[in-house]
Amino acid sequence: MNEHRQRPLAVGTLRAFEAVARHLSFRLAAEELHLTQSAISRQIQSLEQEVGAPLFVRGTRHVELSQAGTALLRTVAPLLHRLDLTVRQIRRTRSRRTISVTTFASMASLWLIPRLEAFQREHPDLDIRVSACDAFVEVDGVEIDAALRYSRGPQDGCEARRLFGEVLTPVVSPWLLERASNGQGPPLRSPADLAQHTLLEEDDGHPYSHLLSWRTWLAHQGLPELTPQRWIYFNYTYQQVQASLTGQGVALARLPMVAPALASGELVEPFGPAGRLQGAHVYWLVVSPLALERPEVAQFCAWVERQAALTRAGVEAESDASTSLSSLD
Repeated sequence: MNEHRQRPLAVGTLRAFEAVARHLSFRLAAEELHLTQSAISRQIQSLEQEVGAPLFVRGTRHVELSQAGTALLRTVAPLLHRLDLTVRQIRRTRSRRTISVTTFASMASLWLIPRLEAFQREHPDLDIRVSACDAFVEVDGVEIDAALRYSRGPQDGCEARRLFGEVLTPVVSPWLLERASNGQGPPLRSPADLAQHTLLEEDDGHPYSHLLSWRTWLAHQGLPELTPQRWIYFNYTYQQVQASLTGQGVALARLPMVAPALASGELVEPFGPAGRLQGAHVYWLVVSPLALERPEVAQFCAWVERQAALTRAGVEAESDASTSLSSLD
């Protein structure tokens, strides 16, 4: 073997190789790396000389990986990915301290964001980046530090801390309940009266949606065949809550999400604690071990847990008065 083939490979040529292999195009790789196509070609030729084998099969109008190129890509791609993550982590530690959190849209709107102002008062030097997305986002400590999740149990290898359980309860605007009490609208004294009202339903297509549905709640009340005056369906919990705040109907709300509105009187439980139904899922704080090494992330997690303790106090105080969903799968 020639002496020059024993030297370590240059990172620049590896990045050019990975880009061409990913696009199977010298032109697209050049555009991505802001180089000329001839420059990319020279880097690939240099790498092939270093490796001692052709990495691509070049056709008239197409490019394919050779057997050697396929083998090299399996090693190069994850190495470059990890290199980029490490560089971003280093850059972040030298700039303003930022905490990146992911959660689903309704928890961001109804639970996290309303409380963030208190965290900012305590830590004015920290920036928060909230990614509200119902798709599962991996917690890696580089792009995402922590996640607020909703599931039966932890779903990845990161540290998971239980925040609070799920409780479902019917809620309405107080003026709608007042109209019902004064005889200006249909009564709302018992679950059977829901047949005369509009029910606001969450319909987001998730596998566990049936556990959060009116049909499940009505079945536990012994009213599986009840038909309301009308249905209004929403994709997200926060839309359902907004509609109930404006008196458009009765929502089956997640109690942890609406506890402040109940405490302030913006919403009321028409059937009181007796109408609460314990859910099978749990809210979790999931944290990357890498992120926990940063003091700002540890501070944020401690703050989230304090807020969760306040939520638990309101949600679980009267749990003995509610029914359980734990047997429903």
